[in-house]
Formats: sequence, C-alpha cells, structure tokens
Amino acid sequence: MFVEERGPTPGTDVLIRKVEGHLTALRTSLRGPELALAERLADSLRELVVSTAQAGAADRGQVRVAVHYFVLRRESRGTMLPVRSLAVAQRVVDKVALQLGRPDLLVESRRALTPALPGADTPPG
Repeated sequence: MFVEERGPTPGTDVLIRKVEGHLTALRTSLRGPELALAERLADSLRELVVSTAQAGAADRGQVRVAVHYFVLRRESRGTMLPVRSLAVAQRVVDKVALQLGRPDLLVESRRALTPALPGADTPPG
C-alpha cells in the first residue's frame, strides 16, 4: 500500500502569512519588551501551526483561534472595543500550547512567571 506524505496545507500557509504580516506591522509600532513579546508569540504560533498541520480538526482549530487572537487585535473605540494586549494573547497561546502537549512552546516558561519563594536558593541546612 502506497502512503503519500502531504506537505503543508493551504490553511497552514495562510495562518503563517497572517502571523508574519501582523508581526511586520507590530515591528513598526512596538519597541523593547513589547516587541520581544510579539516576536516570541509569533515564533510559538508558527511552530504550533506547523506541528498541527497534520493533526485533527480540533487541534488545528485551537491553533487557528490562537493565531486569530494574536492577529486580530481590536482597536479601541471608547468602552465598546478595548485593545487586546499582547499579554492576553500570550495567555491564549500558552493555554493552547499546553492543551496540545507542547510546553516547550510556552511563550514564557511557567517558572519565569512564578515568583521565587524566599529562601528557595539556599540549600537545606
């Protein structure tokens, strides 16, 4: 029996182009830590898109939602449509990465997000 390996799907290419286009736009308006966060989000999203290209519809759907959440940042128009922060997009991307069993794609490791306990660096005496 012959099994044909499939390459990237058209949906994969579209999602990666959306991430790349949005990142290009953010590079013109963000600096410093915000730009670094946007770059890390884009890296994680690209890898999630590629790694789920042959996955089931539910997994691909979760990644698609994360991409759209990153890309479709709403513009503020009074109290009706608040701007989505990159930190909120990070939480969405991290949640999807964990749900898909890819903790290596967390934008920031959980250890970095958890404050250190006092005395944690000192060996037990």
